[in-house]
Amino acid sequence: MPAKILLCLDADPQPSVFDAVVAIDAGADHLLRHGGVTPADVQGLVHGAMFTRGPKELAHTAIFIGGSDITAAEALFREVPKAFFGPIRNSVLLDPNGANTTAAAAVLTAGKHVTWNGATAAIIGTGPVGRRVAKLLAAEGVDVRLASRSPAKAAKVGAEIDANLVSGWSSGHSELAKLLDGVQSVFAAGPAGVEVLPMEVLAAACSSAVGPQVAIDLNAAPPVGIGGVGSFDKGVLLHGCACYGALAVGGLKMKLHKRAIQELFTRNDALLDAAEVYALGKELVS
Repeated sequence: MPAKILLCLDADPQPSVFDAVVAIDAGADHLLRHGGVTPADVQGLVHGAMFTRGPKELAHTAIFIGGSDITAAEALFREVPKAFFGPIRNSVLLDPNGANTTAAAAVLTAGKHVTWNGATAAIIGTGPVGRRVAKLLAAEGVDVRLASRSPAKAAKVGAEIDANLVSGWSSGHSELAKLLDGVQSVFAAGPAGVEVLPMEVLAAACSSAVGPQVAIDLNAAPPVGIGGVGSFDKGVLLHGCACYGALAVGGLKMKLHKRAIQELFTRNDALLDAAEVYALGKELVS
């Protein structure tokens, strides 16, 4: 059987070591790692991966797009299919900075406690992970509420979501209290090292009969995003709310990252973005 080759495209000067280790642990035999990749470079690199193997062997070569620059990675991802010729193609996974696998793992974790269709969720933070959590929840029929230090960012995310959007701004406790009023789940996806939700605000919301049932903190760097939630907390009940720290969610994220890499080598026509990664996650936890 041909070796499993993963072409790793990264806009950063140095390709991600983290992504390389996960790919090896997921079963890739060889990594072709390229840093500093621009959209203009994509076609030549992809053609090199495609044209060296026959049609029956194309599923043994796949493409991973990672790195720390989400916008740059998305630009590379858009270029890859343009290099394909009909059935002559390779499967592709987009997961820059772990944004897709982290968002999917967060929603799957919260879904253990909440029935999504018709539910309301609050997301604090409109960075890459927060945006993806919002889109995944909206696709599940959830009424999404956003809190952000940047109203413009929140408005942009809201415009991208095919669902009713209620915006709240995290400028103070009263605004956060309004944001959490009547929600079943809350996700803290703010910047690293910033507490975006004090425990006293979450506790007050949980005292309501319709308060949050689950809270997911996606910030492992101290101070964590939700005050009083430990990074390793896994469903710890605080004020009646099941709370998860970033590293607890990270366990599922890692399993999903590896599962997505393995999926690439089962076929040659997969394009795995956030929604597709989430679908794989549903299979993983079912």
